[in-house]
Amino acid sequence: MGNLAYPWTAVLAVVVFLGQIAAGILLDINDAESIKSAAATAAYGMMTYYHGNESGQIPGKFEGTWWTGGEVFMALVQYWYWTGDTSYNDVTKEALLWQRGNNDYLPDNYTHYLGNDDQVFWGLAAITAAELNFPEGKEVSWLALAQGVFNTQVQKWDPDTCGGGLRWQRNSWNGGYDLKNSVSNGGFFQLAARLARYTKNQTYTEWAEKAWEWSTTVPLVIESGWKVNDLVDARLQCKGPSGDQWSYNYGIYFAGAAYMYNMTGDAKWKEAAEGLMNTTFMLFFPGKYGGMILSEAACEPQLPRVHPCDGNQSSFKSLVSAWLAFTTTIMPSTLDAILPRLQGSAIGAAKQCSGPSPDKKCGQRWYLDEYDGTTGLREHMCALSVFSSNMIPFKNKSGGDGPLTAGTGGTSKSDPTAGTGENKPEKANLRVIVTGDRVGAGILTVVVLCAWLGLVAWMITEEKVGTKKGAV
Repeated sequence: MGNLAYPWTAVLAVVVFLGQIAAGILLDINDAESIKSAAATAAYGMMTYYHGNESGQIPGKFEGTWWTGGEVFMALVQYWYWTGDTSYNDVTKEALLWQRGNNDYLPDNYTHYLGNDDQVFWGLAAITAAELNFPEGKEVSWLALAQGVFNTQVQKWDPDTCGGGLRWQRNSWNGGYDLKNSVSNGGFFQLAARLARYTKNQTYTEWAEKAWEWSTTVPLVIESGWKVNDLVDARLQCKGPSGDQWSYNYGIYFAGAAYMYNMTGDAKWKEAAEGLMNTTFMLFFPGKYGGMILSEAACEPQLPRVHPCDGNQSSFKSLVSAWLAFTTTIMPSTLDAILPRLQGSAIGAAKQCSGPSPDKKCGQRWYLDEYDGTTGLREHMCALSVFSSNMIPFKNKSGGDGPLTAGTGGTSKSDPTAGTGENKPEKANLRVIVTGDRVGAGILTVVVLCAWLGLVAWMITEEKVGTKKGAV
């Protein structure tokens, strides 16, 4: 009898496990149609939070946040690329064009409070659309929009404090202006690297090198041990960094390094990309959960107590999943390390997408076998990205070439001057006043003064006439 206890226990465990899987999204990681179906379910759940395509609403804008729109529509561009589903192409195109501002993703309604990191995610969405030949509108090319973001961020490069770098905030009146953070500078680095690869324009290469060099000179990217700190304080000469560890800080730099390696073949970039990815694997694929499931480790384990993952942090896994996936296409040597982790994460995410029906609410902690009770726009976005990313083996079989360039089939047209025109409210350039201006101003003053005196005289005359009429 004792010998029979273990098999029955094992069978019961399998039944319970399969029951939990069935309650979530059904996912066969080795079947393309199953992966597409899972991604479609997550995409639908994510878009239930979007109302920008409804009458009276603002395309591209989500309630309470602007930068998240850049993430969402970048994820949908990638979803289209990996799965071929065009269901969201029109709404994605509308959003990416509506929020373009002066072709620089600085729309007038929001520019006064935007950070450099907010802006750059829309720029990364645009360069992603260019690299994947996402269908364009007639107004402006995706490449030009990415170039417009680059050009306006170059204007914000700050050599006067700490020898360079971008501040977190674009404008001095915003809290956080004194901070220089990894995601702003890493975003600029990655954007420059991708523009360099797409266009072969040396200016972008030089700026990517410059942004990387600055990031490694101050304690943002620590090459010894490959650690990425969250931010430094310009008021403290960029010393004493915040040691907070977030997955997207690593991802934004390792993806940029991968693009640079793909373009240059320089071993320096291979070492950087692999070093940062190895730390990413160590920190954000915790061994205590099997080492194959992505977790925002700084906040997710604490969810039962105080739910500390905020609206930003809850979205980071979406970005990291996508950057890992595309790294395999431009650095094929990384596939064997990355794919099992994306697969393990997708299996975990499928189990977490087991919240209340009908749209399978997706939770956050993929390492749990049961739905954790959290859900929202960002949880669905993370699930969407990791599901889509698991199309790597099938896309490769069908001839998918990964991110394109102008020389390998990319059709988006370049505009190196994008975003450099007028209408920059945060940096207005005043024209020098000359003698002609002073003469013109004097004449105008005399004309206005004479007109005002004439009006006063007329009013006095009318008042006297009215008084006489009243006396009669």
